[in-house]
Amino acid sequence: MGFSINRSSSVPVFEQICMAIRKQAVSGDLAQGKKLPPTRVFATELGVSRSTIVTAYEQLVAEGYLQSIPGSGYTVCPIGSVELNVSDHPALSKQPAETIASPKPFQAGQPDMRLFPHLQWAKTISRVCRTNPQSMLIGNTVQGSFALRTAVANHVSDWRGIAASPDQIFITAGSGDALELCIRTLSQPDDTIGLEDPGYLPLQSFVSVLGLNPAYLSIDKNGASLSSANKNCQLMVLTPSHQYPLGGAMSPSRRLEFIQWAETHNGWIIEDDYDSEFRYAGRPIPAMAGFDNLSRTIYIGSFSKIFSNSLRLGYVILPSPLVGAFKETLNRFGVRASYMPQQALAEFIETGEFYRHLRRMRRVYGERRNFLLDRLSLSFSDHGSFEDHQAGMQIAFHLKKTGNDVEVSNRANAEGLTTQPLSKFGSGNSALNGLLLGFCGFTEAELEEGLQTLERVLKRGC
Repeated sequence: MGFSINRSSSVPVFEQICMAIRKQAVSGDLAQGKKLPPTRVFATELGVSRSTIVTAYEQLVAEGYLQSIPGSGYTVCPIGSVELNVSDHPALSKQPAETIASPKPFQAGQPDMRLFPHLQWAKTISRVCRTNPQSMLIGNTVQGSFALRTAVANHVSDWRGIAASPDQIFITAGSGDALELCIRTLSQPDDTIGLEDPGYLPLQSFVSVLGLNPAYLSIDKNGASLSSANKNCQLMVLTPSHQYPLGGAMSPSRRLEFIQWAETHNGWIIEDDYDSEFRYAGRPIPAMAGFDNLSRTIYIGSFSKIFSNSLRLGYVILPSPLVGAFKETLNRFGVRASYMPQQALAEFIETGEFYRHLRRMRRVYGERRNFLLDRLSLSFSDHGSFEDHQAGMQIAFHLKKTGNDVEVSNRANAEGLTTQPLSKFGSGNSALNGLLLGFCGFTEAELEEGLQTLERVLKRGC
């Protein structure tokens, strides 16, 4: 056969034999109908066991390269034209060491995963694996783990002023999945949906993909304005506790206007409460869903910002009349939230580890926020301004008219930063000109280095 075995290779011997025969069959060196050596003879020639040769031959029979004729041994099949080039097995690369990469300043909405409570989380998972392993793999409802839904109900009661039962809660694969679930359930193609302007970019894209008509709600000092809504709207998506991306909370009177609109027009409000736990003065502002007593408001929360962005877990809390319709949507399109971490997260919340981590993050992020605001006030007043809303994970820095935010952002990102121009979040009708600067995922030293780079960029262009 004209080949030998490489004993030092990491490729198994039988696979080396398969590769060699495949290569010769495709190249034509082994012609159609060519009879291969008997297994005992070939094994002796190569210095391997007969079972190794048999395994290789049978694998090639399964792949269609050889055929076995009882009493006649193995012969080469007609190959014909082959689309894929057969090459030698690539060398195995060494697995790189796993490290937690530091994101580039100023990526918005980025938690600092270097501060994640890895040991406590590992202990919780280990305990669940020992005591209740089936709960990590087996679920009997599309709504998610009952234990986690119970923990969420207690959490939103204490932190957000929402009274809800576990039966009104659905566990989702993050807030984005929850938004998609709500919109799929509550709208039809060509419906009109109210979106904040500026607002969350992935939501705008999803609305477009579903064939919905966005009605953009302008933002003022009191939050989204109902006066700019299309009269055909039946669904509104709002961020009343902390508007994204500008910041700021919706006033009580404005909240009441939207709730009255929903009751009068039989409409629905989706409240996206993506980072409300990060408020740095006093307790978090009560949710609109609590203000509304879950009558016409659907509440969306996420664990991505407050715990881990890799778990991809969130939740949606519904008015009771909508539970059946949401179950039907999940039965139709499928459940995306993994059951694996749900029981562990429920225990992490119930034992208090979650809240210890949350308190620590609020303190650390608050210190980083203060550092960023002090530096912006001290060194960047000539380039722009900001409003301190005492909440959130990012700051909207409004540039003076002499600077174009897209150009500034491109130059800053070319220098190793991650900034987003505020104008990209708008519908095109607003005169936004600024940068979204995240601060949570970076130490003060990293923020300082990023600010020095940003200052150089602004001085060159403004």
